Amino acid sequence: MIIEFGGGLKHIEDVKTAIDAGAARVIGGSIAVHHQERFLEWLQQFGADRVVLGADARNHQISITGWTEQTQMDVFDYISHYAQEGIINVICTDIEKDGMLEGPTFDLYKKLRDRNTGIKLVASGGIRSIRDLEILEGYGLQGAIIGKALYENRITLKQLSQFLH
Repeated sequence: MIIEFGGGLKHIEDVKTAIDAGAARVIGGSIAVHHQERFLEWLQQFGADRVVLGADARNHQISITGWTEQTQMDVFDYISHYAQEGIINVICTDIEKDGMLEGPTFDLYKKLRDRNTGIKLVASGGIRSIRDLEILEGYGLQGAIIGKALYENRITLKQLSQFLH
């Protein structure tokens, strides 16, 4: 099992504590916007396999601080910038779709993947069916975060098991 830890990490000591406690990876979102040099220090010290860029977006603009603060940063430019800095793992959440069970914003994820072929991209927001996962896999995404679809039995554990095998 792989554990990823995110939310509230501000200092390199926080990252070390999370990793020492068993997290395989840590996710940085707001920190990567407000303190780029600090986030890049995490990347340098712990490696690209252990540091994940969190890119939460509303209307293709990065949102931070638990989605309460909207930036003017374009999600495509933001991810491309960090890909050039060496980031490999990215979780991108389309805030408008999160929890809505309307399907993910396929064109967003396809464009992100096409523009950043070297990253491992995980989609989040709107996943409603196994078919959504099949489409995202076809685009070359590394994974997807599913929540409400599981809670509402739109995707079952049996379906997931079959999909993964």
